[in-house]
Amino acid sequence: MTLHQLTSSRFKQQAAKALEDEVLQDNLVKLKGNFLQRRANARESLPEFDDLRDIAVGIKTHTLEHLDLYLEAFENAVEASGGHVHWARDDAEARNLVLAICRAENAKTVTKGKTMVGEEIGLNAYLEANGITPVETDLGEYIIQLAGEPPSHIIAPAIHKNRQQVAELFNDHHPDLADRGPDDVDGLLADARAVLRQRFLKADVGITGANFLIAETGQTVIVTNEGNGDLTQLLPRVHLVVAGIEKVVPSLEDATSIMRILARSGTGQEMSSYTSFSAGTRRPGDIDGPEAFHVVLVDNGRSALLGSPTEEILRCIRCGCCLNACPVYGKVGGHAYGSTYSGPVGAVLTPALAGLAETNHLPNASSLCGRCEAVCPMRIPIPKMLRHLREEEARSGRAPAAARNGLSLWAAFAKRPGLYRWATNLAMCVLAGRAGKRGRFASLPGAGAWTRDRDLAAPQGTSFQTRWKKGERPGTWA
Repeated sequence: MTLHQLTSSRFKQQAAKALEDEVLQDNLVKLKGNFLQRRANARESLPEFDDLRDIAVGIKTHTLEHLDLYLEAFENAVEASGGHVHWARDDAEARNLVLAICRAENAKTVTKGKTMVGEEIGLNAYLEANGITPVETDLGEYIIQLAGEPPSHIIAPAIHKNRQQVAELFNDHHPDLADRGPDDVDGLLADARAVLRQRFLKADVGITGANFLIAETGQTVIVTNEGNGDLTQLLPRVHLVVAGIEKVVPSLEDATSIMRILARSGTGQEMSSYTSFSAGTRRPGDIDGPEAFHVVLVDNGRSALLGSPTEEILRCIRCGCCLNACPVYGKVGGHAYGSTYSGPVGAVLTPALAGLAETNHLPNASSLCGRCEAVCPMRIPIPKMLRHLREEEARSGRAPAAARNGLSLWAAFAKRPGLYRWATNLAMCVLAGRAGKRGRFASLPGAGAWTRDRDLAAPQGTSFQTRWKKGERPGTWA
């Protein structure tokens, strides 16, 4: 399996470029000021929030343990409602299935609701190469489509752009409309609405993703804040859903339970503005709905994760909360990761799906501070899986020589507790003495990557082991 536009092998160069981009740095500040505070407010307003997290984890864990049974039940329910389910083992099969359905409908234009799997398999580029025009209808996706860029965030794909950049894009790509200034937000929105309205009316096929696939009813569920998902799936003659196999849940009740923590975790809303359930084709008496309904279920390496040390990443509900909390993502943004899936979840999911050969930098793009796990509504142990991937990298010999040699040296001391204590105490005394009254280093051999942008604090006091031996415990430390 492959992931489209994978440039993770250049993470270090891309991250360095992002750090020097002053506009990007200003734009990323919005992450800290918006999403996390809203999530905290939403969490406080729902006393049973943590209980719901446990329920959601139980639902997804149970489903993954019986994934084949629930996928088969979903397929049967879809076909009973007049729809068709197609199975794609990898990205190539998924693209070809979508193209075949579009060609069967003689489609020239397709509208798309936000689908990360569509990005994962490179659907837009493939459709364009085969004479079909895909039009993104989520505002953020529409903006980055105009810019010719991939998403940089799971739920806010254009968060790396400011109003000035959006206004310039709209003025360049909307020649029949009046030029807009960056402060004319209502005018910019009106322009996007006017353009996309015509696209909705002309589309032959509407392609959406799915937040959930409900096994008992054969329904697909999407949550949006703009209503573009409803128009994408209702106006064209054909509704085509492209989703990963891990999106299935047993029942309608299970889906609604997880939805209670989805929007709260992602945007801080109690519920998204629109939650749309699709079930098969238009029935006699229905005032709208598609004449044909297809679901393409994409594996692309997911089934291989079942039973593996990274299986729990399949619980992810794509809320983007871990991205908002991650200090690394907050500084380098999503494009540095070079994958559809960025941030902490991407640092696990991308290597898990694509292998470590081209992605071995990603598991190391983390301080292992644990903020991602703390805020994850599905309690996914991301740091644990990052450590596992680092171990895999070391075993495969892909880790840089400096890292391998450093770990070997550390291991030689760590296996000898007496020698380790003596060496750490000696190092602390030497470093504290060299730092003097200032207590910090502006430069230090072996720590150039750190001191290039900041001082390094010298060790103070006594070692952890010395304090532990004296009976001190973390709760008593200042």
